[in-house]
Amino acid sequence: MAEHTVTLDIAEEPISVPSGTLLSEAAAQAGVDINQPCGGQGRCGRCAVQVTEGDVRRRSTLRLSSEDVAKGYALACQSVIAEDVTITVPPQEKIERRLTTDRTVAEVTIPDGYNPEQTQTIRRVALTLSPPNLEDQTDDWSRLQTAARKQAGVTQLKTSLEILQKIGAILREGEWRVTAVLNSKTWDCPDCPAHLLELYPGHFTEDTPLWGAAIDIGTTTVSVWLVDLLTGKVRTQVAEYNQQISRGEDVISRIIFASKNGGAEKMRELVRGTINDLLAQACKRVKAAPSEIFKVTIAGNSTMIHLLLGLPAASIRLTPFVTGVNHIPTMAAAEVGLDIHPRAMVDCLPGVASYVGADISAGVLSSGMADSEDVVLFLDVGTNGEIVLGSKDWLVTCACSAGPAFEGAGVLHGMRATKGAIEEVWIDGKNYEPSFRVVGNVKPRGLCGSGLISLLAEMFLTGVVDKGGSINTKLGITRVRDGDHGSEYVIARADETKHEKDIVITNVDIDNLLRAKAAIYAGFTVLANSVGIPLETAEHVLVGGSFGKYINVEKAVEIGLLPDMPWDRFQFLGNTSVQGAYLGLIDHNLRRRITEIAARMTYIELSADNTFYDAFMSALFLPHTDMSLFPTIAAAIERG
Repeated sequence: MAEHTVTLDIAEEPISVPSGTLLSEAAAQAGVDINQPCGGQGRCGRCAVQVTEGDVRRRSTLRLSSEDVAKGYALACQSVIAEDVTITVPPQEKIERRLTTDRTVAEVTIPDGYNPEQTQTIRRVALTLSPPNLEDQTDDWSRLQTAARKQAGVTQLKTSLEILQKIGAILREGEWRVTAVLNSKTWDCPDCPAHLLELYPGHFTEDTPLWGAAIDIGTTTVSVWLVDLLTGKVRTQVAEYNQQISRGEDVISRIIFASKNGGAEKMRELVRGTINDLLAQACKRVKAAPSEIFKVTIAGNSTMIHLLLGLPAASIRLTPFVTGVNHIPTMAAAEVGLDIHPRAMVDCLPGVASYVGADISAGVLSSGMADSEDVVLFLDVGTNGEIVLGSKDWLVTCACSAGPAFEGAGVLHGMRATKGAIEEVWIDGKNYEPSFRVVGNVKPRGLCGSGLISLLAEMFLTGVVDKGGSINTKLGITRVRDGDHGSEYVIARADETKHEKDIVITNVDIDNLLRAKAAIYAGFTVLANSVGIPLETAEHVLVGGSFGKYINVEKAVEIGLLPDMPWDRFQFLGNTSVQGAYLGLIDHNLRRRITEIAARMTYIELSADNTFYDAFMSALFLPHTDMSLFPTIAAAIERG
C-alpha cells in the first residue's frame, strides 16, 4: 500500500501514513488532537481542517458549503489520505472550565442520626499491641489480628500481600502503636471479613479526617464531593466538563466512537483524566492527598459507567438495547484507574436498563420520591432525558433520546453555558426586536440551552414562528432572512458579538429543538398512560440534573417541554445524582436502598411502545397539537 506524507501546521514534524488513512487518525499519529463532538460520524462539521497542498478524498461534506470545499476545507473524520498533503488545523473549540469559581460548599444535609460506627463501612481504629518477647513469639500478623479483635471488635480480618510485606516495619516504627484503616463490611455483605486497607505507624488524632468521595459522571459535567467520612460533612465540591465531549456530545456518539479501533481506551482515558483532575483539585482545597481517599461511590448513566470501566457499550445502542452489566461489584481503585489510595473501595451504583442508569437510581433516593405518599413525576433533563413516575408504592421509568440540543449541540450557534452564552431572550411583540442576557455580561458568542428555550418561547408567543416552528417570512423585518440553512432569525448582529458574526437561529435548529422537547413530553405522557393515570394527578414535578436548575418554568411550559401545571408543583433539585451518591457513600443502609429502588423500577422501552410515536408526533408542535393540555398558554395566545 502506498505511503503518503502528511504535514500538519501545528505538528512537530511530518508523518507517513498508508493510503486510505482517515485524516483524523493521521492527525492523532502526529500528536494533534482534533475534536470530534459527533463521535466521528460527520454530522457536526466541527472537525473541519484546511488542505493547503495536495488533496484528500472526501466521503462527506455535510456542514461544509461549496465555497468551503473550494477553499480546501475537509472534515477530518470523513476524509482519507490519497496523496501527500499539507494541512492547516484551525483553533480547536476548547472544553472550557465552568464559569463558577466560587469555593463555597453548597449546604448538604447530613442524614439524621449519622453514626459512622453503625452506618459507615470504612473505619479507622487505633490499636496498641503488646510487643513480642522470648515468651511470646506470636507472629506480627496474628498479633495485629488479636488486637483488632479485642480492641475494635473485628472477628475476621484479611489483607493484601503489600500490607503483609510492610507490616513488620510499621509495627516497629510505631513502637507497637498503629492506626488501621478497615473496610469493616460492605452494604451487601455485612458479615464478611473486614479488609485491612492500610496500616500507619502511631495513632491519629480524633479530628483527622477520613476521606471519601461521591462522584457523578454526567454526559456533560463530572461532579465530585469530597467528604469526611467521620462526620459525614461535605468539605468541598468541584465540577468540570467531561473531557469525553471532544469525542461525542451525546451517549450514542460516544458509543460509536468507542466502537472504533482504540476508541474505547481513549474514552476511558478522557473520563478518568477528568475525575482524577477533580479529585486532585478537591484534595488541594482541603490540604489532603488523593492517596488519603479510601472510598468512592460513583453514579452516572449506563453508558458513562461502561466507558469508565472499559466495558463494551455497543449493545446499549443496538436492538434489543441491553447493557453489559447493571449491578457492578465493588472494585479497588487501582483496577478502575483512579489516582487515590490503590486499595480504596470503588462502588459504582446500580442502573436499571440501557438508558436509565445509576444516576436515576441515585436521584430517586435523594429526591425523596421513593418515600412519597403522593404521585411524583421526576425528570432529569439532559442529553438523555430520563423520567420516573410513581410513589412509595410503585415506580415506572423510561428514557427518551432528547439529544444534545438543549446542551447547545445540533444548533448552528449553540454552545455550552459558559462565558458569552446568551441565557435568556425577550422579543418585543410590536417590532420583533430582541434583547438578551449573556453569561458573564460580555459580548455574546452563541446560545446555551436555557437561552434556546427562552428564545423559542418568545418567538412563538410573538408570532415570529408558527405552531409548527416555521419562521414567519412575511413579517417584513430585516431580522428574518434566507440563510445557508433556510430561513433564519437574527438574534445578535455582527457588531454586537464577540466573533463579529451574526448569531441566528434557523428552521433546522428549531426542528431539532422541537424534536428534543417532543421526546421528553411524549415520554412522561406514555409513562402516565402505562399506569392508567392522568398526568395532572402528579402532585409534584421534580426536575433534577445540572441543566434543570437553569430552566425557566414559564418558558419551558410555553414550548411544551414541561406539562402545564401550577408552578408551585415544580421543584428544581440540582444534581440529584451526586446527592444520591453521597448518601450511598456515608450510609450502607441507604446504599442498600438504592439497589432496592433500582430493582423496584419497571422500565418501559419506548421504542417498543406503539403509543410513543403517536405521542411524539403530537408533541412536535408549539406547545402541542392538543391545546386543551396547555390551557394557560391557549389563554395567553387568545389575549394576544
